Amino acid sequence: MSLYGVMRTGVSGMNAQSNKLSTVSDNIANVNTTGYKRASTEFSSLILKSGSGNYDSGAVETTVRYAISDAGNYQFTTSTTDLAVQGNGFFVVQDANGNNFLTRAGAFVPDSTGNLVNSAGFQLMGYNVANGAVPNTSANGFGNLQVINVNQMALQASPSTKATVAANLDPSATAIAAPAGPPANYTSKTSMVTYDNIGNAVTLDVYAAKTGANTWDIQVYNGATALTTPGPTTTFTFDVTAVGKGALAAASPTSLSVAIPGGSAAFNIDLSAMTQVASAFDFKATVDGNAPSAVEKVNIDDKGVVTAVLKNGTELPSFQIALATVPSPDHLTPEVGNVYSPNLDSGNVQVGIAGQGGLGTIQSGALEDSNVDLADELTSMIEAQRGFTANSKSFQTGADLLDVVVNLKR
Repeated sequence: MSLYGVMRTGVSGMNAQSNKLSTVSDNIANVNTTGYKRASTEFSSLILKSGSGNYDSGAVETTVRYAISDAGNYQFTTSTTDLAVQGNGFFVVQDANGNNFLTRAGAFVPDSTGNLVNSAGFQLMGYNVANGAVPNTSANGFGNLQVINVNQMALQASPSTKATVAANLDPSATAIAAPAGPPANYTSKTSMVTYDNIGNAVTLDVYAAKTGANTWDIQVYNGATALTTPGPTTTFTFDVTAVGKGALAAASPTSLSVAIPGGSAAFNIDLSAMTQVASAFDFKATVDGNAPSAVEKVNIDDKGVVTAVLKNGTELPSFQIALATVPSPDHLTPEVGNVYSPNLDSGNVQVGIAGQGGLGTIQSGALEDSNVDLADELTSMIEAQRGFTANSKSFQTGADLLDVVVNLKR
């Protein structure tokens, strides 16, 4: 066995233990870093071919592994934009240069422009779902993603386009002799508040006139201006032959379409659930659209839908947070800022939304702690320290023996 080989093996061992100490110290330094994933050093032997009568000492190699797929504990906060992934998946974030990365660090806050960014300055990405849009996902890439911005939700006015009505007309009401029509000759009346293109409130008056047995005319007025005119499209008939039903007859229309003053789109009133049963007149309507109002707060549900709650109480879903995963998360490449990038070993990125395709759900008001166990790290530190000391002794012993050989000449 070569004395030089002994010394080189000792150096190899000290280098290996130094690498282990490096990962341990990094883990300890980031024990309180949100979303941090523990690094560990794995050892493997490097054997040199030896003859039958002698042994050539080899070396030790190290491989750094990351426990990226191991989730940390969850810590609840008071901020709705603090996010944690429960289960499989990563947030998709973007740096200032437009490069996309994956992360579990979900401490997001709005910056000066309203973009949601984490403590490392990465912007949260998602899909635009404003006005009922369906997320246009790209399963194998980052296409169609947008930076989630909460400021653009403020002072938005949405015109009313639809009302869903649950109503009952009183069958005991007396039929009105022709000409039946508002505002003087009607059976029942109610109103709905709608909104035009710029958010002005427009009150629509709805008049119902019983013109015969199981037959009603319904007209919509804006003040004194008729938005519908009497005719077949406003005459509704009910089927009372079906026991306990009193629903609209099969041949009856089920909706009204009117034009809201100042609105560009047709306003459709869905009356398909309207009934005529033995009860007093009742009319309840759910109307879309809203007046412009400032954002009071932002809510995020477990599907990642970002909803702006305006000061007037209106809720506007605007974005849906994207989640991504790879076939082998532990092989992702760690980057500066507690983010990861895919590579050949990790496999291609698969992007979707929370709760679908094997992806986890999103917990608002929570953060994922690092998965570092401080007790384990301190134990590993002692092991690495002892291993380094032992390897230094083998190096020192080889050096002492080499001194003996050199001194033989003296």
